[in-house]
Amino acid sequence: MEVEFWRVDWPFASTFRIAYRSQTHAETVQVQLKDGPLIGRGEAMCVSYHGETIDSLLAQLTNVKSKIAAGLTRSELKTLLPPGGARNAIDCALWDLEAKRAGRRAWELAGFAAVHPLRSAYTLTLDSPKRMAQAAAAVTKYSLLKLKLSGDTDLARVKSVREARPDADIIVDANQSWTETQLRELAPRLAELEVQLIEQPLAVGYDGALSAFASPVPLCADESCQSVDSLSELVGKYQLINIKLDKTGGLTEALNLARAALDRGFQLMVGCMAGSSLSMAPAFIVGQLCSVVDLDGPLLSTGDVANGIRYDGSWMQPPEPVLWG
Repeated sequence: MEVEFWRVDWPFASTFRIAYRSQTHAETVQVQLKDGPLIGRGEAMCVSYHGETIDSLLAQLTNVKSKIAAGLTRSELKTLLPPGGARNAIDCALWDLEAKRAGRRAWELAGFAAVHPLRSAYTLTLDSPKRMAQAAAAVTKYSLLKLKLSGDTDLARVKSVREARPDADIIVDANQSWTETQLRELAPRLAELEVQLIEQPLAVGYDGALSAFASPVPLCADESCQSVDSLSELVGKYQLINIKLDKTGGLTEALNLARAALDRGFQLMVGCMAGSSLSMAPAFIVGQLCSVVDLDGPLLSTGDVANGIRYDGSWMQPPEPVLWG
């Protein structure tokens, strides 16, 4: 099997800001596995808060290239690389190749007889209340908005967006930027503004405060949920977990995490670190199990891969076989 990988940057339409960083483009690695006439592809981003960089992902891929070429399986991959972007890109490429070998869709191999379109959130980057309201008013075709927050003037941000878009469903993501006091103060006010979800309000390691807090808005763990092993610490604190393939190290482990979380009573969200439709396509399968979907990477960028996923407003259509799976 021939193995190739390279870096691809996807410029954002505008600077993308969250509580702890700003980006002008999504940095990805793409992997291509060629077996005769069949080609499997995968794309992944770095998990920045784990210290991953594009260079570190490329180094990991270089180190395992010969083993992949020799015919590495997805189960063997799990023992070879840690969770993260490099393993994600290879795992998704293997799924794509397996689907092509079998002449079936990847979701069938994952146990889904059929799939349905998903309503994805559209993310509004962190900005002033006025600018976020203007951004919300400019995207009326998207019915579900995700607001990036930072702990400073967040109530004003949400109020401004709500006034600009009384028709929209709204979820918010604090990216670990709030204190327990801020959460207790903001959650009731956000409930009044009909916010439907608060994602990762507190910093990782400070989740214990949530055990004694009955939030009027459901709470979702993102940075606090990295693997199946995370789940036992999240019970009684969060109502949802956010699954991202870059965190889990691919579709294989993402599906394992999803099913384990459902067994423990969590609801599911599927998210992304940004990226092209090639990153969104495998996550679309996980989305079939989720009550909240945030797979808007291609909508935030100025370009996309060929044969990208079609979005009808907020509605994300299944990927075509020519793209992936």
